[in-house]
Amino acid sequence: QVQLVESGGGLVQAGDSLRLSCAASGRTFSSYTMGWFRQAPGKEREFVAAIMWRGGSTGYAENVVGRFTISRDNAKNTVYLQMNSLKPEDTAVYYCAAVIAPLWVTPGRAEYEYDYWGQGTQVTVSS
Repeated sequence: QVQLVESGGGLVQAGDSLRLSCAASGRTFSSYTMGWFRQAPGKEREFVAAIMWRGGSTGYAENVVGRFTISRDNAKNTVYLQMNSLKPEDTAVYYCAAVIAPLWVTPGRAEYEYDYWGQGTQVTVSS
C-alpha cells in the first residue's frame, strides 16, 4: 500500500507562485510514476502533470505548459509541482497520484491509470 500526502497549497494572488509537495510512503518510490491532477468546483478532475519512474520524462496539460514544472527527489520520496504565474482558473484541489512501475512509454494522463491517491491540497488564486 502506498500512502501519499500533499502539502503546500494556500491562497495566493494572480501572478504568484506556489510549490506543492507530495510525500510518498514505501521503499520503492523510484519505481513510482507520479502524477498531479486537480479538481475545480463543479468540474471533473483533470490531469495536470506527470513524471515517469524510469527516465524521468514528463508530461503536462496544455493549459499549464510553460508555467508548471513537475520534479521528483527519489532520496526524499517526494514529488513536487512548481506553479508559476498562477491564474484564478488554477484554483482547485490538487491531488497527487501514483502507479508502480507502469509499462508506459509516456506518462499517463488518465485517472484510471493511477492506483494510489492523496487527499488533496487546496490552491486558491485570487484576481
